Amino acid sequence: MLTIFKPTIVDILDVTLVAILFYYFLKFLSGTRALKMVYALIFIFVISYIAQLLQLKAFGLIINSLKAVWVVIFVILFQPEIRNVLTRFGKTKPFSFLLKSEENKFLIEEIVRACDEIKKRKWGSLLVLEKGIGLKEYIESGIKLEAKVSTPLLVSIFSPESPLHDGACIISGDNIVACGVALPLTEENLSPYFGMRHRAGVGITEISDACAIIVSETTGKVSLAYKGQLKYDLSLTELRNELANILIKEEKK
Repeated sequence: MLTIFKPTIVDILDVTLVAILFYYFLKFLSGTRALKMVYALIFIFVISYIAQLLQLKAFGLIINSLKAVWVVIFVILFQPEIRNVLTRFGKTKPFSFLLKSEENKFLIEEIVRACDEIKKRKWGSLLVLEKGIGLKEYIESGIKLEAKVSTPLLVSIFSPESPLHDGACIISGDNIVACGVALPLTEENLSPYFGMRHRAGVGITEISDACAIIVSETTGKVSLAYKGQLKYDLSLTELRNELANILIKEEKK
């Protein structure tokens, strides 16, 4: 005889806490090669549960054996990623979401000032701001860094004398994580007026939720690419407002 399950407040709280924990675990793993293995593990656990529910004893025994083996393999193969997740989780401060807005304001100001300097010097630059979708695949193609964003550092990276000035500079949070990065070019029919930096800037925003800021070497004009759309010849005030909309207002939604 079937019984109707009536969830209590404790049951709801239990499920909610597990969901939150699982969400942040996947978020920390985003952009890493371990994420696909996690999805495979989830699939095995779901199959194991179904086998148990249907009382498929032989099949369930095989799946349970696989489950144990896969967990061990996961831990062995992805030790660096697991260590990185635990380190990042340990550094996560309570109520960090309240600090995120202030950090983004600082980041925006440093980027705007850097663009102003680069623009005045008629240098070219391409900055990519990573958001929810990890850009690890592209970070691996460049020269890895781990440096806090600052105007002087960004300007020095895009100096023509710098070995890092070719390619894109990727920023994650308030850290510069890679320079000299090769990005996919958009296949959209942009005006011939736009060069490789603009095409790469639009290209990366078509396949991710990142935004890209481009300073033209020939004209000194500043552009912003987001969601596959390019906004050209922005003033510094317009650039600041666009970045605030993307990094602050959208984060609050």
